[in-house]
Amino acid sequence: MDSAVFLGNSHAIVSLVEEATQIAPTDSKVLITGESGVGKELLARLIHDRSSRCRRPLIPINCGGVAETLLESELFGHVRGSFTDAHRDRRGILETANGGTVLLDEVGEMSLRMQALLLRFLENGEIQRVGSEGHHTTTDVRVISATNRDLRERARENHFREDLYYRLNVVHLVIPPLRARREDIALLFEHYLRVLSEQHRVPVPTLAVDAVADLEDHSWPGNVRELRNVAERIVLRHHGRVIARADLAQEIVKQRPARPAAPVRRMPPAEKLAVQCLERIITNKESFWTVVYEPFMSRDLMRDTVRAVVREALTRTRGSYRLAAELLNLPSDDYKRFLNFLNKYDCHIAFQNFRLIPPSREMEKGPATKTG
Repeated sequence: MDSAVFLGNSHAIVSLVEEATQIAPTDSKVLITGESGVGKELLARLIHDRSSRCRRPLIPINCGGVAETLLESELFGHVRGSFTDAHRDRRGILETANGGTVLLDEVGEMSLRMQALLLRFLENGEIQRVGSEGHHTTTDVRVISATNRDLRERARENHFREDLYYRLNVVHLVIPPLRARREDIALLFEHYLRVLSEQHRVPVPTLAVDAVADLEDHSWPGNVRELRNVAERIVLRHHGRVIARADLAQEIVKQRPARPAAPVRRMPPAEKLAVQCLERIITNKESFWTVVYEPFMSRDLMRDTVRAVVREALTRTRGSYRLAAELLNLPSDDYKRFLNFLNKYDCHIAFQNFRLIPPSREMEKGPATKTG
């Protein structure tokens, strides 16, 4: 994604850029919220680039994609011998970015212990490296946080410290989803067609009127990142052509009409998103690597969602990881890679509890005769 995410005539984006530009020269902490793919890291970079810290680095860190022990080391650094593989002293991001900016992406995924360590740093600016005994150093960084979570709700549920929330939420910038500013869609799409055609060195395609109408009607659940990906596929497959509705229909997956609400419990967001992922995998025959792995590695999916996908797959296969891998459209030789991925990112779930659960009627595979 590039600065094109802020192209547009919509009042929401114009006002957002104006406010970001206004607070950029200050050192105030900023909390950026919005759905995945709307450009939270980009907005943080815009603020940094228009601040007096622009000659120093902006360093982002994904707080949701790093294990707690590693996250502490990444933020605060460590001393030699403090843990296995700590062969030398190492500065953390907060120290490396001295004079610059640190972006705490997915800050809502931090553990309560890490939240306490971050709060202590915000209060006095002092850093204690992992394994050091009483030695502190001071650093001067601007902290910008980003999340697609409702931190106030997380605080009410005791998953996020209220005092840390108020420390981070000095200036709150909300990036609206693409579906809330449809007047910007065609402008953004045509921009990406030009940029990506130049990047791939091919003639620029043009949009027919009916294709523009379809673009504006699409709900864009992946926001600007999804729009850019669709534009790139159009450029690669139809460069130099006039893009009609029929061409575009092959690139945009139409949203199914919402099913009537059933009298069941309200699903948590991660579980609801997991069901949507499985729907794509089973109905559209897409792979786990495409639907779950790639968005997780690019920080579009949270660890909770990956776990929910695995949990639902195990429910449908009576706890069989091998059948779950088949259900997720993984080749047989990807089985070990699948398990290694789950173990590495703490997404592996014990299969024993699923052995007594009847298989789902939606399960299209044979009876679960194999074991995990």
